[in-house]
Amino acid sequence: MNTSGSRTVSVAEFEAKVLEKEEIVIKIRASANTQVFDFDYDRKAAGSSSVTDWLEGRIKPRIMNNEIVIIAGDYASPHGRTKLETLRASYEK
Repeated sequence: MNTSGSRTVSVAEFEAKVLEKEEIVIKIRASANTQVFDFDYDRKAAGSSSVTDWLEGRIKPRIMNNEIVIIAGDYASPHGRTKLETLRASYEK
């Protein structure tokens, strides 16, 4: 993926776009004025993908060196092998 030509957005806008598209709650540990590459995917990632694969493929390349936390429906941080469909379902409890 080439992020060098991508538009940048605020951390808050990025988090909101991920929630809207992926139905996953994330928090990026950065100051409010930090800019990251836009989250401009058309479709959400497959539910069979693991949290680790999703982070490495879609999220980390766009947030540069900022720390990220994923928050599951029980307010815990999911294990990296957790499937995205399981994570998404955790918010429906």
